Amino acid sequence: MTEMVVPTGGMPWLTLILILPLLGVVATLIAHESLSRQIALATSFITMVASLPLWFAFDNGNAGMQFVEKHQWIDSPAIHYALGVDGISMPLVLLTTFLAPLCILVSWTAIDMRLKEFMISLLVLETATIGVFVALDFVLFYIFWETMLIPMYLLIGVWGGPNRVYAAIKFFLYTLAGSILLLVAILVLYFEGGRTFDILALTHASYAPNLQALLFWAFFAAFAVKVPMFPFHTWLPDAHVQAPTAGSVILASVLLKLGTYGFLRFSLPMLPDATVTFTPIIMTLSVIAIIYGAYMALAQSDIKKLIAYSSVSHMGFVTLGIFALNAQGIEGAVLQMINHGITTGGLFMCVGIIYERTHSREIAENGGLANAMPKYATFLVIFALSSVGLPGMNSFVGEFLVLLGVFAWDKLTATLAALGIILAAVYILYLIQRIVYGPASATMLPKLTDLNAREFGMLVPLVVLVFWIGLYPKPLLDVMHSSVERVIASQSASVIVQKEELPSDHVLVMTEGLSHSFNQRDTEAIP
Repeated sequence: MTEMVVPTGGMPWLTLILILPLLGVVATLIAHESLSRQIALATSFITMVASLPLWFAFDNGNAGMQFVEKHQWIDSPAIHYALGVDGISMPLVLLTTFLAPLCILVSWTAIDMRLKEFMISLLVLETATIGVFVALDFVLFYIFWETMLIPMYLLIGVWGGPNRVYAAIKFFLYTLAGSILLLVAILVLYFEGGRTFDILALTHASYAPNLQALLFWAFFAAFAVKVPMFPFHTWLPDAHVQAPTAGSVILASVLLKLGTYGFLRFSLPMLPDATVTFTPIIMTLSVIAIIYGAYMALAQSDIKKLIAYSSVSHMGFVTLGIFALNAQGIEGAVLQMINHGITTGGLFMCVGIIYERTHSREIAENGGLANAMPKYATFLVIFALSSVGLPGMNSFVGEFLVLLGVFAWDKLTATLAALGIILAAVYILYLIQRIVYGPASATMLPKLTDLNAREFGMLVPLVVLVFWIGLYPKPLLDVMHSSVERVIASQSASVIVQKEELPSDHVLVMTEGLSHSFNQRDTEAIP
């Protein structure tokens, strides 16, 4: 076993934030069930604090991986415990650690059955999600990717609504089907990429166009289901409606980003030629998702289902920005991944708060909140306006950059996508008009009590981020800029390997030294 290498700071920060939630799992198992909430909250808060050095010690000018750790795990085949983050994955790690304690707080009184198992599921899910974002070995990545399925399945299937079993099985089958094709793609890359699972080494290789096409659609199957892109989205509304509030928050805010992260980490840099070839298809599906999701949201009577369909629409903007294949579009997409996690997480928390009081998610039964719950109504309106993309709030910056990047790619596509923003304003403002300013139900009115200290405290940090990113997005954009430029460079430096130029059994050509922009990518920290 080789020595662990930690180039940044001498402290294995990534290993630490992976292990801490698992230590919380052990502590929860040992302790009495009544202490489960406190242990889980303390563990998730400590993990969040331990993740902060990633932000403060991050070198914005370095496009390569930072905080790298690597040691031999299995000799043959060569599989490494390899971790690292760049400007794309690091903000997503921080988003995960930031939301984890909020998910526990929102479940504080909502969950009273099998409390210990619930908290364990949340902590395991946190570790698995972080692991996906930091893994630099494909086998390690796949282990974390599959591990996520188990706690999320349990959260929906055990603590969900009346149709929880149907929703959980549907979520599991959709995701598992995509994961099988992902495994096939990983194995093909291993054999055709020099018999290595090293993600960075495989990224530095160029593959024949036909092979790229096959790998692209295998990746697409896994990542599109996770986003979810149209037409693979049907599991999401069911999962959201049946999931407990914490499950909906973590599903919308973090798990959906795994698909878009996969496109950025694998599809674009590894398969540049196939990406360019199939971009029009992805852009078409993204525009359909934006408009279709918005129209479906407009027709919903269940608040949770409305927000679920809005996620389909908003994630369409993210995939649109990614496949614009320019810096503005990709930076806007990454920023919108963060924004969607904050805003939609806040909206689902608000739904969970009102559901605890009225035990109803029907829009018609939850009116008159402005008078009965003014503090709650204020938070709800803020998150709703953020979802619309009001200037001064976080989503405006991300959507503006995405549309700017897409406009450079194709003006008609950008125009159609902009229609989605108008439709978002329609269904969100219509929702606010009915539940905030609409007539109160006589049966529900006695149940409407305003926010307590715990609920107020868990919503405030999200509101702070809404306005901070909306008014001053520069720190986030500076973090991701170099890494995004590296992804763009991988596109411009790609060389299409013509099949007739190679022997029939030769499909791999190393492309080091083909251009200056490509050479800059050889500065990765893993030795």
